[in-house]
Amino acid sequence: MTDLHPFIAGLPKAELHVHHVGSASPRIVSELAARHPDSKVPTDPEALADYFTFTDFAHFIDVYLSVVDLVRTPEDVRLLTFEVARDMARQNIRYAELTITPYSSTRRGIDERAFMAAIEDARKAAEAEFGTVLRWCFDIPGEAGLEAAEETARLATADGVRPEGLVSFGLGGPEIGVPRPQFKPYFDRARAAGLRSVPHAGETTGPQTVWDAIRELGAERVGHGTSSVRDPELLAYLAEHRIALEVCPTSNIATRAVATLDEHPIRAMADAGVLVTVNSDDPPMFGTDLNNEYAVAARLLGLDERGLAALAKNAVEASFLDPAGKARLAAEIDTYTEEWLAR
Repeated sequence: MTDLHPFIAGLPKAELHVHHVGSASPRIVSELAARHPDSKVPTDPEALADYFTFTDFAHFIDVYLSVVDLVRTPEDVRLLTFEVARDMARQNIRYAELTITPYSSTRRGIDERAFMAAIEDARKAAEAEFGTVLRWCFDIPGEAGLEAAEETARLATADGVRPEGLVSFGLGGPEIGVPRPQFKPYFDRARAAGLRSVPHAGETTGPQTVWDAIRELGAERVGHGTSSVRDPELLAYLAEHRIALEVCPTSNIATRAVATLDEHPIRAMADAGVLVTVNSDDPPMFGTDLNNEYAVAARLLGLDERGLAALAKNAVEASFLDPAGKARLAAEIDTYTEEWLAR
């Protein structure tokens, strides 16, 4: 088979499911840990590989929250955001919707306006320096309950607080014991304010969670949706209504949501006509990046260069870019692909 890694490395891409804190590289995590020595997170980048080895999804959440606790000041927020954009630019990610959990920062004492100013300053600086366009998804940390939902909805909709780059509203954290319908009023408020609905669902629970995300939360895309393949009616609904799934293969293995890559349901999703996008989720924590996820998808789906280009255009279609931005990025993908194949 052709080695597709060089093609993937240069392929212009959009990423729709990637977490702010979860994108912190070992270098940044170790720098933040050194700033805050009371943390249990290792300061040695090499030791982080062992620290980021998860026994199950619950263990992943515990480790993730320990890294969240390293982001304690607006300066931490700005550093993290800008460096995440730098790593994205190295992968030719032209556009990304970065999932941010503002509640985790405001409850730790970061002033909400200072937090918004930090992410916006990093966003504008990154676009100017790297050409990578960032937009935000504010998500509710489900494990923190309705108090967190109320605060997240307020931060996402309040005049004078809501940041310019915010486009969507999500729900993350554990699914087991955290039913989706209870968050309906908060999603209703966010959607009324013009935000798009992108909750996680069906990663560690069954298809009913995905149905709940669609029917109760108005999901326009679904984070993971791994268990959707167990319900043919659901797959048909997702395909008919072009509700994209934000698929994160390596993440699903790392958190034990799927046993092995060969058992990953991405092919069944694609075969059913679902709009599949490929994403990295929390890339340094899972020892991956978006380029690697495209290589994984190429193997699982049997894709060549044109197939990978089509996959990249799926993410553009499912994004919340404006129509002109979508057209430009899709054209860039096509031009790159044709020039590559003409070599």
